[in-house]
Amino acid sequence: MKIAVVGSYGAGLTMQVPRMPVAGETLAGGQFASGHGGKGSNQAVAAARLGAEVSFLTAVGADQFGAAARQLWADEGVDASRVRTADAATMVGVILVDDEGENRIAIAPGALDELSLADVEGFADRIAAADLTVVSLEIPLPVALAALRTAHERGVPTLLNPAPAVALPDEAWEWIDVLTPNASEARVLTGRDPDGTASGDELVDLLRTRYAGTVVLTLGAEGALVDRDGQRTRVAPVTVPRVVDTTGAGDAFTGALAVALVRGDDLTEAVRFAAAAGAHTVGIAEVIPALPRPDDVAALLRR
Repeated sequence: MKIAVVGSYGAGLTMQVPRMPVAGETLAGGQFASGHGGKGSNQAVAAARLGAEVSFLTAVGADQFGAAARQLWADEGVDASRVRTADAATMVGVILVDDEGENRIAIAPGALDELSLADVEGFADRIAAADLTVVSLEIPLPVALAALRTAHERGVPTLLNPAPAVALPDEAWEWIDVLTPNASEARVLTGRDPDGTASGDELVDLLRTRYAGTVVLTLGAEGALVDRDGQRTRVAPVTVPRVVDTTGAGDAFTGALAVALVRGDDLTEAVRFAAAAGAHTVGIAEVIPALPRPDDVAALLRR
């Protein structure tokens, strides 16, 4: 199982707080931790832990965060040989997580802004050798689109996790085989208010006005809605006793879905597997320690 991932790496600076501070407030009593982040890196590590052979393209700085990232990928067995060392600092994300497990995130892209079309060209052989290419959108949009186009032109299926969501050019839709938005991302992709109230079915119907591939719409505690070839299925959520930190749940879902699709699982079963991976992640603080291994997912699916 070979998966190529094109996306972001960033250092995550996380503070657990009793509640979210309001504007102008200084809130004491937090607990601080730093760790690895970035949607692309999280997805690459998640897929590698679940058994895939993963190649990763991103950009990091020549700093302590970049060095730590390369050590992470070496430890997790992710091929990072094409990762660019940029002149700018490694991306940093500052994350506040409250006692209910909800989060607020601010990001300084840094090195990611230097990731270029030439970097995608240099990664094209890894894409061509993959069974699936996974792309997310914390990198410059032209780079993400180039990765999707490169895979499409080489006959390699693609999965786009459209986070953070932006409007896509018309020609890009045909380069996407599997699309995995959450509800707010689906609204952005269809030109609606990201805080709107459209139902899951309504959002899929809106996506269908411009996109013909597979839709996996994630709906948090309501599970997921899967739509392919005119068949629509709701996949029930996988629950855990306590939500600790939701930060990496979407990335665990994406990495696990990629693995399940590449190994040939039925689509509904693949989404169920991915949901279990995401559920495992929300029960553990910080992203990398929370990303599951096969036994973790299997244990949740047996419940």
